[in-house]
Amino acid sequence: MTSRFTELAVDCHDPERQAAFWCEVLDFKVIERGEGKVEIGSWVPTVEEVRARQMPPTVLFVQVPEGKSVKNRLHLDVSPIDRGTEDEVARLLALGATRTDVGQGAGRSWVVMADPEGNEFCVLRTLAP
Repeated sequence: MTSRFTELAVDCHDPERQAAFWCEVLDFKVIERGEGKVEIGSWVPTVEEVRARQMPPTVLFVQVPEGKSVKNRLHLDVSPIDRGTEDEVARLLALGATRTDVGQGAGRSWVVMADPEGNEFCVLRTLAP
């Protein structure tokens, strides 16, 4: 048997704020809260469903004392589904994201941004019809 990708854990200072931001970005809901952590997802996983098939992972924000100090080695890529890329970038800026430079250079087909705690992510091409 193989393993399943069930959760992506993100260290942060403010799990509630990070969860609220990413729920807006991804249209996820909070599915569980605990001391110093908030889990969000597009579904509430059950053991049976996870064992039966690969499903989208949840995202778990875990409170840690230290801050982010270097470029992420792992990041999320998002693709807008109902608007153009630049319109999505504008929406994310209004939610609290910032544009950032990680050395990607000009003229790329994606936009590098950072969430409210500075974690980089990319907005890729639109998937809108």
